[in-house]
Amino acid sequence: MAGIGFELKKLFNRRGLFAAFRAYGYAGVVCTGPMLLGVVLLLGVMFLCDITGSSRHSRELLVCMITYTLLASLTVTSFLSMVVTRFIADQLYEENYEAVLPSFWGSSGLMLIVGGILYGVFLIFSGAGLLDGFLCFGFFGELIITWNAMSYLTAIKDYRGILLAFIAAIVVTFLTGWILLMTGIPHVEALLIAVSVGYGVMMVWDVALLYQYFPSGNVSAFFFLRWVDQFLPLAFTGLFINIGLFAHLVIMWMGPLQVKVQGLFVGAPYHDVPALIAFLTILVTTVNFVVSVEVNFYPKYRNYYSLFNDKGAIGDIKQAGKEMRKVLNMELKYTALKQLLTTALVISVGGILLEYLPLGFNDLMEGYFRTLCVGYGLYAVANTMLLLLLYFTDYKGALWSSGIFAAGTSVFTIISLFFPQVYYGFGFLAGCVAFFLFSVLRLDYYTKRLPYYILSVQPVVQEDKTGIFTELGYFLEKKLEGRQELEKI
Repeated sequence: MAGIGFELKKLFNRRGLFAAFRAYGYAGVVCTGPMLLGVVLLLGVMFLCDITGSSRHSRELLVCMITYTLLASLTVTSFLSMVVTRFIADQLYEENYEAVLPSFWGSSGLMLIVGGILYGVFLIFSGAGLLDGFLCFGFFGELIITWNAMSYLTAIKDYRGILLAFIAAIVVTFLTGWILLMTGIPHVEALLIAVSVGYGVMMVWDVALLYQYFPSGNVSAFFFLRWVDQFLPLAFTGLFINIGLFAHLVIMWMGPLQVKVQGLFVGAPYHDVPALIAFLTILVTTVNFVVSVEVNFYPKYRNYYSLFNDKGAIGDIKQAGKEMRKVLNMELKYTALKQLLTTALVISVGGILLEYLPLGFNDLMEGYFRTLCVGYGLYAVANTMLLLLLYFTDYKGALWSSGIFAAGTSVFTIISLFFPQVYYGFGFLAGCVAFFLFSVLRLDYYTKRLPYYILSVQPVVQEDKTGIFTELGYFLEKKLEGRQELEKI
């Protein structure tokens, strides 16, 4: 990610308003593409429903179907996303470029099979019509491939291509939706088709970019599964972050705010809409981490570790450590301050502006919006510290931090259901506070003891961890690819 930050920094250094907009556009899409696109399309679909006279039932059913499919796909891909990112980084470092494309299709195939079975079973019993069910299922498959492709695309630094694919998906979705609605197709089917077509364009575009930059190779498509066993904490860290972000939404669907739409499709619009908009406030910190924190911190980080690798003097190592921690603390303070100012501005001005949008905001929703803005702000800063823990290879600390986030938001949200409705958003906020506090303490504890973790905790002899995923990879290689020998890491 530091490489991404340095490339984006060049864009920010260019003068002119257009250059600034382009730089922030690249940074926002590269860093938060999946969720940003999902939120934009959901809000856009709601807007199309309003201006074309959709019934309330059709609008709520459509929003539920898209939301369920988005969350299901993000949850399935979250388990492998960090591991795949680590695998790509290792292969690029070793200049083993031929291993990249096979791993993309191998990981995509596994997630399509596992996720397809689980989501398919849900759709069968969901109460959705046959056509709607097929559209949701196809949309789910597109999302799996698209989210997985985003992990690979950040490695090629073709930000213009990524941004164009993002814009094309939005434009095609709205144009297709408008045309289908004008031909008299019902809102649910028309807009499900439109969203599927839009994401389909993005999926094809992204895959084409991958084939443009990476060569096809004879490496096993399931070679990456060795990395799952090697870095299992990364897999669960990604999953727990996803659970922490979305569990409070699902819990609210089961609470007093629940609105039964059709079959198993339920929602809580009074809570969901403020949550979607409040989520956008994390963009400031997410972009800042890549273009500021990493760019300024990484040189100090690299210098510190190079002194260990090159047998630097103890005095030089101590001095480099102090400089690195000083820059780290300064960047974290700036990050927290920027997020605080953004959150305060959005809370102050956002409530007024939202009244002019056709989202049906009332006093209760405005209260949720303010509370969730604070929660997402804390999450953004805490997530920055979690990423820094991963920088220092503190996978155990990152796992605990994400686990506390997942458990905290879930448990506190359930507890909040026993209080008056005005306090519902505080469950997510409390979970974010726990996530923030643990991340602060863990990062401070770990960075003060870096020499110990670098020199004393590392194994004397490197061990290759093998487990169920390695065995699964070997089985699939043998049965599907006809390979008899297990490739070495």
